[in-house]
Amino acid sequence: MDPRPPHILVTNDDGVAAPGLLALARALLPVGPVTVLAPDRNWSASGHVKTMHRPLRVWPTEIGADFPALTTDGAPSDCVALAILGLVEPAVDVVVSGINPHANLGHDVTYSGTVTAAMEAAIAGLPGMAVSLDSPEGHDGPLDYSAAATVAARLIRQILAHGLPRGILLNLNVPYGPLESLRGLAVTRQGLRLYRDALVRRQDPRGRPYYWIGGDVPSGVADPGTDFGALASGYVSLTPLQLDLTAHDRLAEVESWGLRLDEAGSTA
Repeated sequence: MDPRPPHILVTNDDGVAAPGLLALARALLPVGPVTVLAPDRNWSASGHVKTMHRPLRVWPTEIGADFPALTTDGAPSDCVALAILGLVEPAVDVVVSGINPHANLGHDVTYSGTVTAAMEAAIAGLPGMAVSLDSPEGHDGPLDYSAAATVAARLIRQILAHGLPRGILLNLNVPYGPLESLRGLAVTRQGLRLYRDALVRRQDPRGRPYYWIGGDVPSGVADPGTDFGALASGYVSLTPLQLDLTAHDRLAEVESWGLRLDEAGSTA
C-alpha cells in the first residue's frame, strides 16, 4: 500500500480566477497535497474538448493571495491530460473538478467542462469527481462555496478509501446554503433536463446576420431518485456516471432489424 497521501489535481471550467476553484483547493488540503491546474479563461459548456491542433502553454500563477497554481490556454480536459501525462509530480491520484457556480444535472453532463474534466480522469483510469453548486438564478453578490467545498472534501476522502471502479466518475451537486441546512446525501441517477433553447437572429452594423442560441433558463423534472429530485428536497446529489454509453438493453432489438449493407436490405 502506498504510504504517501493522495496527490489531488484540482481543475475547473470557469477559469483559474474563479472563486469556486480556490474554495475547493483549500478544502482539499487536509486530504492530501493539492496541485491546481486550470484554464486561463472560461470554458463553460465546452464539453469534452481535447486540443490536438496546436501546442499548449502552461505558466505559474496564484489564486487568492497565496495559493500557487498553474494555468494553461487549453481546455479543462487538457488540464487533466497534461497533469496525468507527467507535467506535475508526483503522479496524480485523483482529480476533483469545480466548484461550478451552477448545478450540472441531467443532460448537462454532456456539455459541462466541469464534468468532462472528471471524465478525462476516468479515461486515464483515475478517480474523478465533478463538484457543482445549485445556486439560485439571479443571485446578487458573491456566492458562498463553503458548504459545497466541505462536502466535496469529506466525500473524496471516503471515496478514496473505497476506490472507484475503472471507467466510473462521480457527479456531485450541492444545494445552496449553509452546511447545517443540508438534509443528507442521496445517491441518484440522471434526471430529465428540459431545455428551452431558441435561435436569436441579429444583424451586425454592416448588415450581416449573426446568431445567438438563447431561450429561457432550462428546468428539470424532480422525479424521486434523480439528481433533480434530490436537490429539490434539500439533499446533496451524488451520481455515478460511466464512460460506456452503449445502450446494452437495445442491442438485441437493433440486431433483430436484420440491417444489411447491400441494396436488398433497403426498406425504401
